[in-house]
Amino acid sequence: MLPVQASLARTMSAFWDPLGLGQAAIDYWRDTVERSVLYLDVMRQRGNQYLEHMEQTRPSVLGFEVELLVDGRDLPRPVNYELMRIVPPEGIEIDEDRRPFVVVDPRAGHGPGIGGFKPDSEIGVALRAGHPCYFIGFLPFPVPGQTVLDVVEAEAHFLHEVIARHPQTVEKPMVVGNCQAGWQLMMAAALEPDCFGPILIAGAPLSYWAGERGKAPMRYSGGMTGGSWVTAFASDLGAGNFDGAWLVQNFEKLNPANTLWTKQYRLFANIDTEADRYLEFERWWGGHVVLAGEEIQYIVDNLFVGNRLSTAQLLTRDGRRIDLRNIRSPIVVFCSKGDDITPPPQALGWITDLYDSVEDIQANEQTIVYCVHDTTGHLGIFVSGSVSRKEHAEFTANMDYIDILPPGLYETQVTERPPSEAAPVDGDYLLEFTPRGLKDVDEIVQPLHEDERRFATVARLSEINLGLYQRYLQPWMHALMTPEAARWIRRMHPIRLGYKLLSDRNPATVPLPVMADYVRANRARAGENNPFRIAERMLSDDIVRMLDSYRDVRDRATEWAFMEIYGQPWLQILAGLGVDRGAVPSRRPGQEPEHRRFVSQRREEMRARIDQGDVHDAVMRAIIFVLGGAPSTDERNFQRLKATRAEVEPNLDLERFKALVREQFFILKLDPQAALGALPTLLEGESAETIDAQLQHIEHVVEASAPLSGRTQDRLEKVRTLFLRARQAVRDASPVTALGGETGKAEVEKAEAEAVASGKRQSGARTAQDGEASGDDTAETLAEAPPAAQPAGQAASETQRSGASEGTTNPEAAGKEPGQRTTGNRRKRTPPKRSS
Repeated sequence: MLPVQASLARTMSAFWDPLGLGQAAIDYWRDTVERSVLYLDVMRQRGNQYLEHMEQTRPSVLGFEVELLVDGRDLPRPVNYELMRIVPPEGIEIDEDRRPFVVVDPRAGHGPGIGGFKPDSEIGVALRAGHPCYFIGFLPFPVPGQTVLDVVEAEAHFLHEVIARHPQTVEKPMVVGNCQAGWQLMMAAALEPDCFGPILIAGAPLSYWAGERGKAPMRYSGGMTGGSWVTAFASDLGAGNFDGAWLVQNFEKLNPANTLWTKQYRLFANIDTEADRYLEFERWWGGHVVLAGEEIQYIVDNLFVGNRLSTAQLLTRDGRRIDLRNIRSPIVVFCSKGDDITPPPQALGWITDLYDSVEDIQANEQTIVYCVHDTTGHLGIFVSGSVSRKEHAEFTANMDYIDILPPGLYETQVTERPPSEAAPVDGDYLLEFTPRGLKDVDEIVQPLHEDERRFATVARLSEINLGLYQRYLQPWMHALMTPEAARWIRRMHPIRLGYKLLSDRNPATVPLPVMADYVRANRARAGENNPFRIAERMLSDDIVRMLDSYRDVRDRATEWAFMEIYGQPWLQILAGLGVDRGAVPSRRPGQEPEHRRFVSQRREEMRARIDQGDVHDAVMRAIIFVLGGAPSTDERNFQRLKATRAEVEPNLDLERFKALVREQFFILKLDPQAALGALPTLLEGESAETIDAQLQHIEHVVEASAPLSGRTQDRLEKVRTLFLRARQAVRDASPVTALGGETGKAEVEKAEAEAVASGKRQSGARTAQDGEASGDDTAETLAEAPPAAQPAGQAASETQRSGASEGTTNPEAAGKEPGQRTTGNRRKRTPPKRSS
């Protein structure tokens, strides 16, 4: 068009269309037609991608080159799992001496690889940190006859293989289990605890009856279908195999707005920029796999409906009990409030199912750390790039620290590092750990006794219905279904059909690529401020709200029906729960008498070892006591603990170092007074020079994060006083220094006077702050402990003076516990008369 003609057209347009709505309508019409063509072409590419992916022998979305190490089909009990080594990309250097990193992906309807399908993923983070990485994946079809326990044993075998490939590495592999792989790894770790390092379970359900009312509607599915007979029926339709597409369909039903509209509209509205991301995700989401019928039946009966894992009711084929309390590695539970598939109650409820108190956790020498994200969804926990760069990067960087955390329950939060932080901490974030109690977990889980009885009723009725199906209907299904019929049923599944119909196998799609190329070459986008584009987005929002309203009504109706049906007393009585509505319907391992006897015996064993040990025990006990003066800890403390091992205990390997930290923490937690009072006893037999050197090391480690809080300074002064007493005792016993003993005594008395004065000056300034501290906090328990017990040989007046400096008036609190005695170099302890 000539310039004059264009000017005339604009003039006439302004006359006939003064508001520009006509031109906007024309622009929007053309843009909509072009977007429709491009959208259909992307769907065609998705179908082709699906067909190509499913034709592969080992379909995976893993974004890294791999080397196959062990094929599970070659094991004594063959499975369709494989162990692979991740080949580092160009430019990334791996330190083979560092802790190996193993990622296990979920087999819950989709194919493997989601834990490492892009650089910002769990595997990508570990590779950039220099760890040798391994991946446990699986094939699309199971080995005939394989079971869940076979898979569990295979994963333990894979970890033994990883350990054998790194004989020079002392640390055990860090293992990451996403979703379904998380509970599977926990089972393996309970049976083979020696081959696991720290375990990170992300979005993994372990307590299947838990959940907050009004949320997590998927937990009602078993009850609303009458139990697990439906699972057996679906497996029979597959001639003994269960199509994973049914699981994917269940996930999609949770959010109909996203499934039916949002995901597709987002692609349509942003077709010029969204296509690559959409196709990348659909390659994994559409990679459906098949599970063995026996596998999925075991999962539904024992986990989803029976909830037997978190209550230690599962047995292996050889009679071993799968008890999660047998795990000796630190457990990191990562969940999110935005996850509607594995909400936080289902990820954390197993803790209160198994344990009666934090002391119970510590008696089992377990370290449990949990992190609750505020917003990300289920897939975002192990797929989101922002989560990988933040949470997963911090977990990976601090696994060595988590590995030596004392036994207990902790909550961790990722916070931004202060700009003025001078400590040697890499990155922009800090991983902070705060001791918690079971009441804190209960606030998240919100357990309800009456709901537990309802789910127990479902479990009993599920067994009855499954038995009836297996007796009367299953023989007919076995007679009717053939492998070929099962293949046709899988092919005709609505989700699979959606991919195939829009692919090059459909002749109607032949012109699409030509039309799409033409549109891309002559693309005319409508502006974002186009009134019709704005109206389109408003209509989309209305559709989403409508579908969300439908979902809310459906979920409320489902919950109401579940509560009403399974809350009937007569139905619970028929199910065998009895008339006592206050009785606990499921096993509580932490409340059983034999377990309480174990905890009591464990405490007595630790009490008997309070005054047994050497300088290594004394130094570690002192450092743990001093560092326990803060209500929380973060990775800066790890720098101090690393300094402890490098400077104070250079000859200890990691396993001995971990055992030393855990034992001394437990002793301090059990009896702070006696534990501190035994420090001079533990130092007996050491030279004065050694005691001075160890004290200097302690001060160096503790003061690495100066300025110290007042409570920490007080604790350091207590330790300094006890070490000076031990040194003076050595000098008093030496014939060479006996004549100059008055000088040493003067030094001790001077140090004690300074400690007392320092404590009096700082106690008033900290009164308000200390009053706000939580009484359940382990660190606070130690911080408020009475003064250390005095070793034998000290005058009674000196003991009372030390107790008075802390405001203690009880002579037994300031001195030894009744029954404890120390004579010379002998370290004896009469068993206490009172019960633990």
